[in-house]
Amino acid sequence: MRQVWVRVDPFDKKLVTTALEGGADALMVPAGFSEKVKALGRVTTIAPDGDLVPGKDVASVTVESMNDEEAVVKAASRGRVIVETTDWTIIPLENLVARGASVVARVGSVEDARTACGILEHGVWGVLVETREPLELKKILQCVKEECMSLPLLPAEIVEVRPLGMGHRVCVDTCTNMGQGEGMLVGNASRTLFLVHAESIENPYVAPRPFRVNAGPPHAYTQTPGGRTKYLSELAAGDEVLVSDWQGKSVPAIVGRVKTERRPLLLVRARIGTREATVIVQNAETIRLVKPDGGPASVVGLAPGDKVLVYTEEGARHFGHKIEESISEK
Repeated sequence: MRQVWVRVDPFDKKLVTTALEGGADALMVPAGFSEKVKALGRVTTIAPDGDLVPGKDVASVTVESMNDEEAVVKAASRGRVIVETTDWTIIPLENLVARGASVVARVGSVEDARTACGILEHGVWGVLVETREPLELKKILQCVKEECMSLPLLPAEIVEVRPLGMGHRVCVDTCTNMGQGEGMLVGNASRTLFLVHAESIENPYVAPRPFRVNAGPPHAYTQTPGGRTKYLSELAAGDEVLVSDWQGKSVPAIVGRVKTERRPLLLVRARIGTREATVIVQNAETIRLVKPDGGPASVVGLAPGDKVLVYTEEGARHFGHKIEESISEK
């Protein structure tokens, strides 16, 4: 998740409170104010007496020409770097992001934050917010912290639905309530993930749990922020997963609890063009995939020819990272 630092210099309790309520990751304050910040909330402080010390843990480098970019890259290899620019901003940041430098860009408005977060479709590692207006700070925090990515979802045609017998399945309870057409991307292979609907639909069997996705077996992959995947068995409280809707809008969600139990399982096989993909889910009418129109499709009612949404990508995965490699998964 992209980091948001907020400069509060001179110290202002209202700005600090706004930053904490908006989910700021660190506050930069004058010497002697770290304890006052921590009395208001648990957060990293950047100060001479803080958790991170300017000049030691955090460097500031002014970029006036291309020659200064090398200094930023070297400093970034040792720690975090706040990038200062003069009369040009975007080009230096593009060059630094392209070179893999984890930099913090200064922003003073929502427009600045959007620009920094969209550099080369990847964005900077973090932003340092510099504004004295609580409302503007709140807007910037919302813009960055709730930024979403868009994953292209495609319709896949059901080929086979088959009971498998007993096995373990994983329920992922998040700190986010999901609505119709929303859930998590899950699959047996990381190249193709099915949109598994959250338990947010009214039904006569159990009360809706809009925070939960009955996702699949422990070995299944799920999409996480930063373009990575994890096995469902790896998830634990405090981790982040991606919550996606039927149009591909995807946002991070915090895992609150992971529950694994033995249940009857079902294999779903689908075709996307010439490629086939599978997902295993619990064999129950309350488990649903998502149709191309955003509607829920109970897995027990699926039949060959039906369409559900999937996310596909090329390449393979190594410890959750995307790589270019020839690999076959069945």
